[in-house]
Amino acid sequence: MSYTVQQWLQTARQQLAQFVPPDEASMEAQILLMYVLNVNRAWLIAHATDGLATISLNTVESLLQRRLQGEPVAHILGSREFFGLALKVTPDTLIPRPDTETLVEAALEKINGRMRVLDLGTGTGAIALAIAKHAPNCEVVAVDASAAALAVAAENAATLQLNNVQCVASHWFSALPANNKFDLIVSNPPYIESSDPHLQQGDLRFEPMTALASGVDGLQDIRQIVAQAPGYLNDGGWLMLEHGYNQADAVQQMLQASGLQQIQTLQDLGGNPRVTLAQWQTPVTEQQ
Repeated sequence: MSYTVQQWLQTARQQLAQFVPPDEASMEAQILLMYVLNVNRAWLIAHATDGLATISLNTVESLLQRRLQGEPVAHILGSREFFGLALKVTPDTLIPRPDTETLVEAALEKINGRMRVLDLGTGTGAIALAIAKHAPNCEVVAVDASAAALAVAAENAATLQLNNVQCVASHWFSALPANNKFDLIVSNPPYIESSDPHLQQGDLRFEPMTALASGVDGLQDIRQIVAQAPGYLNDGGWLMLEHGYNQADAVQQMLQASGLQQIQTLQDLGGNPRVTLAQWQTPVTEQQ
């Protein structure tokens, strides 16, 4: 069967709309066809009545079937855009999401001049690389416990020619010297409850469980990070954490208990409490 560009997009949109919202179905259909044809969205509009060559049709149909089986678009294409950066994505990494851009924006607002930044659980390197790109004077250290994920982050850094990023194998702070201090520590750690049924639905089924779930209450990793972070922050340094929409109060209480101050929570693009930050001030008794 032959299709024009417009006809294929309409058919694909109808199929995708069976399991994703209509606006996402339309966008995903366009993304798949743009990828196969190596064109932009304006081209699709201008060439809506053009016929699709058989080889292109066969290729995009195979990608569509993979998506209809539930495979994430980011895995099908092998990449995802985040904060204006094209990042390689694999099943070994979390797929960067728009809500996490809230964390990057918060970090960039605090950066003033040359600062040392630590990204805990970097995955694709999304947060670290976005900060490194927009704050080129900063020294960014990106850590991850997964060697496979760290390799992806290093490859993304090399592809983007961001030489102010160092990738280090570490489970949170474990491989970092105790005297290694930072002005800013950022993290999008696992924060989903291990029993959450959403882990068996949608794109989450294809992502590493270790990057998603964190104990019975979803706060196991955040608890560890908050407890250790003061030992790695310079005086006046900031800790910023992404968390679940219903975890802001619990995270704020942890930060307060660890002696951090100036605690505040920021909303994501959907208006949900998503990022909580706090400042470390070295106690007066330690300064003397």
